[in-house]
Amino acid sequence: MPLLWGCLLCLLSPIGLAATPVNKLTILTYHEIADKKDALEPAFTVTPTNFVRQMDWLKNNGYHFVSLDDVLADRAGKTPLPDKAVLLTFDDGYRSIYTNAFPVLKIFKAPAVIALIGSWLQSTDGTVRFEGKPVPRTDMLMWDDIREMTRSGLVEVANHTYDMHGGILANPQGNQQPAVTARRYLPEQKRYEVEGSYRQRLLADLKQNSLLLRKHTGKAPRVMVWPYGRYNSTASTVARQLGMPIGLTLDDGANTSDTPLSGLRRVLVEGSMSLWDFTRELALRDADASDSDRPAKIMHVDLDYIYDPDPAQQEHNLGRLLDRIIAMGVNTVYLQAYADPDGNGAADAVYFPNRLLPMRADLFNRAAWQIRTRTPVKRLYAWMPMLAFELPKNDPAAADTVVTQPHKADHVAMGYPRLSPFSPRARQAIRDIYQDLARSVPFEGLLFHDDVTLSDYEDASPWALKAYKAWGLPASLADIRNSDDLLGRWTILKINELDNFAMELAALVRQEQPGLKTARNLYASVALNPRSEVWYSQSLDNSLANYDFTAIMVMPYMEEAKDPMAFYREMFDRVREQPGAMGKVVFELQSTDWRSDRLIPSKELADTIRTLYGWGVRHVGYYPDNLHRDHPDPAVLKPVLDSKPNAPDIH
Repeated sequence: MPLLWGCLLCLLSPIGLAATPVNKLTILTYHEIADKKDALEPAFTVTPTNFVRQMDWLKNNGYHFVSLDDVLADRAGKTPLPDKAVLLTFDDGYRSIYTNAFPVLKIFKAPAVIALIGSWLQSTDGTVRFEGKPVPRTDMLMWDDIREMTRSGLVEVANHTYDMHGGILANPQGNQQPAVTARRYLPEQKRYEVEGSYRQRLLADLKQNSLLLRKHTGKAPRVMVWPYGRYNSTASTVARQLGMPIGLTLDDGANTSDTPLSGLRRVLVEGSMSLWDFTRELALRDADASDSDRPAKIMHVDLDYIYDPDPAQQEHNLGRLLDRIIAMGVNTVYLQAYADPDGNGAADAVYFPNRLLPMRADLFNRAAWQIRTRTPVKRLYAWMPMLAFELPKNDPAAADTVVTQPHKADHVAMGYPRLSPFSPRARQAIRDIYQDLARSVPFEGLLFHDDVTLSDYEDASPWALKAYKAWGLPASLADIRNSDDLLGRWTILKINELDNFAMELAALVRQEQPGLKTARNLYASVALNPRSEVWYSQSLDNSLANYDFTAIMVMPYMEEAKDPMAFYREMFDRVREQPGAMGKVVFELQSTDWRSDRLIPSKELADTIRTLYGWGVRHVGYYPDNLHRDHPDPAVLKPVLDSKPNAPDIH
């Protein structure tokens, strides 16, 4: 046995484990501990033998079993957690926790948290509705089992909702989505529940379960374990109000000193995990690695290609998209959430219910959910403009637009209609749109469109001029442009203003999508020519500092580069100069030459990706994916994408 584990550690070391782990607390999530033949949910069932092996491995490798009291004492600054602290949790309340796990917990003196579903415990007909089918009530913990475990001092009971461990109708197309975070769709009224009703539904359910658990155990739960790991700021606030400040999720990453108690991250232990898989998962958490550390293989999708006035044809289009995603082998999708049917780069409407813009179709929820549940995609980003919205003319903020001063015909200038980021009314309108997007459906990331830009002839609106004056600059763009010193200062401040607003919007979305990652499109010339920062109010350095990912539009035909391969190499060399940039930059390639409406041959695209991988590029994507012309060809691209390992990068 020592030789085996010595070899295992040798094999783990090449992946670059951090010398000093940043993880303070590993929380393991189990469901059933049973033989496969007895399992209700085989995918999440760990056999009793494997469970013992895992506990033994933890003990022998320096892990220390801790309780929630230990966690709280550490957070209060009283007693620090030991190195390699581990907390065990068991979800759903299977009887096998008592029969097969509890005896092992006593042997290893390992505290645990068990998350219980009230409606299952309260069944009156001898069955529990489990995954759409009835199972015997005796397959779940009995109250006597629960009381015996809690009286032992090893086990603490947590709230796992009374009757929200399942899905509810969450869109007109019939998708069932997690009840805790989805806004219920009301088909009779053809609308979604309002926020007040949503909050009341959460409050009533969690309160009912807490009262039930206190009645039968003598102690109200102080822990909320979110079904499917899904939660948001409203749910966390309700839980805290009910005396449950601790929330357990299934978010990726380490639990550091900064991880909020309301969003502690857990490792889901699956039945198929070998001991190798188990130990590697712990190593990933110790290094704070997550799905975002995997090389991104990105399909950038226009929902405008999927939309059709005929719902049947729209569903057919969506089905074709799902088939293409699977065939292509991508692990990330940038999905358009806004509608731009006239192709002017600005949102005329959106694909989700909202307060301000027309909804072209209630499609983003359906498409995002189908992609996340019917394809291998790990990360779905909502692709949105930040400023390029065309509000209805009766909206007071509609006229608060970016003002572009007259400029030379050959000067770089953004043609998109945009709301001014300096107008308080426009900013609030944009916040409202983003808040409504965040409530629409779970997604992992936010991609800001290439409209996050202002030229050196923008913005001359009255709100912008007022801001420049507050910055200590002349309230005249001409005066600013006539001084290199003022022009440089103005450019830096505009870059920061745009990036700060993007981060403000991301923070707003994060209230609904706590694990949100951010990405932004960046023009290639900004990375290649420092002078371009003045023309675009974009900066590679600032982008790397503010966003999780920077998707540079490495598009030689759009840039009219004479030698595409030399263009790619120049971009690679520029990115490589920046420490750590290769892990944060996406090389986004064009699959269409828009100047000639020519499809870039799939082989050329594949050869480019192969070359980029050979140089050391980690993240690649392409735009657009055109399902109506079956381009690019998955048979050509997938083998190249598959050549890049999917394993997270551990630094």
